[in-house]
Amino acid sequence: MKDEALLAHFNRFPNGRTTLKQLTRELGSKGVRREEVERGVERLSRKGLLIALRSNTYQLATKANEFAAGTLRMHRDGFGFVILDVKRPGMEGDVFINQDSAQKAMHGDRVLVRLGRIGADGRVNGDIDRILQRANQTMVGEFRLTKRGNFVVPYDEKIRQWIEIPEGMEIPPPHVNPDRVGQREIKADTAADINGMMVTVEVLEFPDEDVNGVGRVIELLGFEDDFGVDVEIMIRKHHLPHEFPHDVLEEARNMRREIGPPEWAGRTDFRDYDIVTIDGETARDFDDAIWVEKLPNGSYNLQVHIADVSWYVRPGSPIDLEAAHRGTSVYFPDRAVPMLPVELSTDICSLRPNEERLVLSALLQIDRHGLIVSQEFCRGVIRSRERMTYTDVYKLLEGTLTEQTELRARYAPLVERFELMKELALILNRMRHKRGSIDFDLPEAVIEFDKSGDMVGVSRGPRNIAHRLIEELMLAANEAVASHLQAAGIHTLYRIHEQPDAKRVADFEESASKFGVSLGLSGAAVKVHRNIQRTRDGRKIRKDIAVANPRASVSSKNYQRLVAKIEGKPEERIVSYLMLRSLKQAKYSSQNEGHFALAAPAYTHFTSPIRRYPDLIVHRVLAGDRIDEDTLKQLGDDTSFTERRAAEAERELVEWKKTRFMSDRVGDEFNAMIISTTKYGFFVELEDLFIEGLVPLETLPKGKFFYNEATRKIVSDRGKLAYSIGDKLRVSLVKVDLSEKRLTFMLIPS
Repeated sequence: MKDEALLAHFNRFPNGRTTLKQLTRELGSKGVRREEVERGVERLSRKGLLIALRSNTYQLATKANEFAAGTLRMHRDGFGFVILDVKRPGMEGDVFINQDSAQKAMHGDRVLVRLGRIGADGRVNGDIDRILQRANQTMVGEFRLTKRGNFVVPYDEKIRQWIEIPEGMEIPPPHVNPDRVGQREIKADTAADINGMMVTVEVLEFPDEDVNGVGRVIELLGFEDDFGVDVEIMIRKHHLPHEFPHDVLEEARNMRREIGPPEWAGRTDFRDYDIVTIDGETARDFDDAIWVEKLPNGSYNLQVHIADVSWYVRPGSPIDLEAAHRGTSVYFPDRAVPMLPVELSTDICSLRPNEERLVLSALLQIDRHGLIVSQEFCRGVIRSRERMTYTDVYKLLEGTLTEQTELRARYAPLVERFELMKELALILNRMRHKRGSIDFDLPEAVIEFDKSGDMVGVSRGPRNIAHRLIEELMLAANEAVASHLQAAGIHTLYRIHEQPDAKRVADFEESASKFGVSLGLSGAAVKVHRNIQRTRDGRKIRKDIAVANPRASVSSKNYQRLVAKIEGKPEERIVSYLMLRSLKQAKYSSQNEGHFALAAPAYTHFTSPIRRYPDLIVHRVLAGDRIDEDTLKQLGDDTSFTERRAAEAERELVEWKKTRFMSDRVGDEFNAMIISTTKYGFFVELEDLFIEGLVPLETLPKGKFFYNEATRKIVSDRGKLAYSIGDKLRVSLVKVDLSEKRLTFMLIPS
């Protein structure tokens, strides 16, 4: 039964509330099976569209005024917030949960919360009524022997409850990862042997207010400072699926590797074209290849060939189900957790040079203004000429004279092709810029390792013409596929980026004004409403409330113009960060709502099916499979979640590695630049290392200092000294907080 039909039936009941028994009886008379009704109710409850009340009674979330469902996000200080599945009218922010109530659940749990009254400022407090779904059936933490017994202290500091491990537990064998070298040999015969070790615990009984949870240790990962244990911890903290089930591995091993005339039948043959892949030096899976030619009329023929993963991974197969479960590959600095088994990701599907490979191709004709004048999509077979790297393509196009001479000689037959790729990419970029596409171009941290795998530094990731070239051509292919499927009326997964909320835009404008910049909106971003309140003794007081003006018109061009205005200025990084915070997160959806940041009316992900499940879905749809909208909606929700989960794990591990790298450099001095200022000090970024830290206000020499909010400067009480964004100075590292992943520096007076 479709979700819309089930919700419509609930609407017929008074207050949208009924029992499961009544529901199955009524729908049963219309030929709907009980199991189908129960599955539908459970599905809608998980989505937060139905609220599960007591005694098998359910109510539409939109009509349940007293209760609401959502996800608990704990703060390390013990209180929490519930992010509601469906926000109530007039509500601002998330539902605040005090410490006592928050102890009823754990970070990440889906809970039913009893709502308090919405305040004048839109804020609301709540109380956890019960837990709908547990988020942490397993967790990672440190095993500790104490006088009160054995416990596992969760690594995630937002999970405050310790898990008790009963005496006489069975100790599992140490976890061994074949990719890890130099792993310390672990003796694990008794609880004392593993004291202080990082372990995975399965929760048998969940904690409840003052009662400890109970669990059993199922994995010994090693000690926290052992090589590779940091990655193992991140995988388990974020619940990343990382071990392929037996049937998945068996299917991958038995898959036919050789392709020939039977597989080529009905495909377009591109093997005579000098097609190339361009990826990073360490890449092992190559899922996109390109070819460009220029036509006599000044237009360009662009071929984007993408690994035809959908040919090998069939819907409902063990590999497909596991890929859907993972959603995406996860890339850590020194290790990847792939979405597909290596037999596919680095061999059968990977577009390796000089080997026949099956592809799904986008053939685009683009005029000299960057507009697509014709497009065709087909299945094909290619033989890539070269496995190019970003570094070599950059040197060939824009390197030194020596570099260009050497590489142009080595790749002589391909030089003209690369020049055409650059030419077309710049045209596409100008076209995107003209329509309002935003390019923040913020640098990414790259962890550097020596030959033995030890971390030796952090640098800014390169962003040169080779990266932009691939980015522009892939954007063109993604957009072409989305517009084709939309025009054909075919249901698919879109990559959407919604308009920013008026309140967030207003908050940004307030912060940006302190830097003397603005988005330049056509209407005021904030309206101030006069609000008169009475005190307990009857006096009237005025408390004006600033409310975002929904009529303030904001477009991507507002952001684009501001990005250009601050480029190269000291405040560029912090203002760009504030702009990003004002925007919504991009996500996957069965409904096309456009892509705000790209200023694209329709956009999807098509170019990376080896590492992203949504791309595999789009391939299937483009190749003729039809997927119903309910299934696509669920896939959009699921893959948006797995994408966020992967991004959080990747970001956290990089921050951890940065902090640990600095832990033996306390006392060292560095050249740095101020990148932001706050009321408690200023943040600096080290010149030679892409690493940040805080210089606290109270540690500044030569008198007292305070934060001037109007100028965003840290100034001395005598007004003779001031520190502002962009200032260069010298600092010394004084403290490394590994648990908080924070660095504290002290200013060295010049």
